[in-house]
Order: sequence, then C-alpha cells, then structure tokens
Amino acid sequence: MLSKFYYQSPLGEMVGLLRGDALVGLWFAEQKYYGGKFNLTDISTETSETTKKTMLWLDAYFNGDCVDSQTLSLSPEGTPYQKRVWQVLSQVPYGVKTTYKAIAEELNRLYPDKPTSPRAVGGAVGHNPISIIIPCHRVVAVNQALTGYAGGLDRKVALLEIEGR
Repeated sequence: MLSKFYYQSPLGEMVGLLRGDALVGLWFAEQKYYGGKFNLTDISTETSETTKKTMLWLDAYFNGDCVDSQTLSLSPEGTPYQKRVWQVLSQVPYGVKTTYKAIAEELNRLYPDKPTSPRAVGGAVGHNPISIIIPCHRVVAVNQALTGYAGGLDRKVALLEIEGR
C-alpha cells in the first residue's frame, strides 16, 4: 500500500512516497519527473515511523550533518539499468562530487557484459526518484560544470553548498 507525506525543506516543499516501510520516492514539488509514474493526488497522506525517520534524516541533512542514507529503507522503482545506476550513485560519499563518466566506468567494471556510456548514465540519474538521499545532485560534467538537475540548478548548487562543496 502506498502513502505519501509532505516535508517543508529550506529549498521548498517536498513530497515523499512510501510503500510499506520503504521509501520509493522523494521529490521537490513541481520538479521535472515529479511523482515519477505515480499519480500522487490519488495517494493518501499518512504518518508512519518511516515517515518520521525520513523527516529526521532530512532535518539532519539540511542542518549540514553528514547523514548516512544506508539508515533508511530505500526501494526506488525503475528499470534494471536505472537501479544499477542508482546503486552506484548511492555509494558517492557526502560532500564528494563525481561525474557521469566515472559512474559509467564503474558500471562497466561491475557489469562488463552490459556496457554503458555517460549519456545513458545521465538519463538514469535524471530520473532518480529519491532526491537528495540518492545523491544525484553530486554528479557533474567531466569538466566539473554543474549540469542539469531535475530539481533545478539553483537547488543543486544549494545542496552542494550544504555539503561544503
């Protein structure tokens, strides 16, 4: 069963989506790909222990604390390829930037029978359904340029500043 919750971040309202005790989505209101494949208007708003735990995680993050995403139960829904990208992305440490190319190289190392490219990685990163916690904001171009972010480049800059970058 799906439920949603709202969180007021310093960067704008966010909506979280839970399936049972696992977080399946977290979006800034009106961001690109908001809600993913889910019609959030048809989902009830509920508070649960997972909701509280996620909100406490977000509070700590926006307070500038280095929080561990492994403490939350995440279950993003996507293609097998997207899930592989998000898994690699989840390993990028707090305050560290990486590139689409570096993620592609790691995927090629982990899955040599499934070659990929930075462009394909970019597509999967852009459709990340769990903003901030799966840290797509930490991905930059190979020349370190701040490229697209579904939540907006201003938010990407702010998130990197929170992390001291």
